[in-house]
Amino acid sequence: MKKAIYPGSFDPITNGHLDILKRALKVFDEVIVLVASNPNKKSRFSAPERVKMVSEAVKGFKGVSVDSTNELTVEYAKKHGASHLIRGLRAVTDFEYEFSLSATNEFIDNSIDMVFFMSHSETNFISSSSVDELYRNGVDISKLVPPSVMKMYKSKK
Repeated sequence: MKKAIYPGSFDPITNGHLDILKRALKVFDEVIVLVASNPNKKSRFSAPERVKMVSEAVKGFKGVSVDSTNELTVEYAKKHGASHLIRGLRAVTDFEYEFSLSATNEFIDNSIDMVFFMSHSETNFISSSSVDELYRNGVDISKLVPPSVMKMYKSKK
């Protein structure tokens, strides 16, 4: 059984994230969507809120579970028997960041591989930060995010 971790801040989870997850499930039997805390990012939603949003968004996805952590993703993967980390790529800027992250993770433990999925053209402009900015400026984001995200945004008003 191939198990992978799909880490991210998911602040909020977007339809682009879900697209990457669906494609990863064609390769892996089990995927843990890991809501990670990044001390360098100011999060709009708390970790428990993000776990709730993600959990609702992935209801009905076979082989998917949701968790959160403050530890290094590679360490989490080792503890949970995962052999791969899933990452999505949208643009060249993503590649530069992911290339550096991949080298760092390999330094920590080279037995855990990173697998990259390219975003489809209809979702490659979506990022959590752009979705949040659009929402704060009154733009309807309902086509960019799952219903659980819209529900959470509306509850924060």
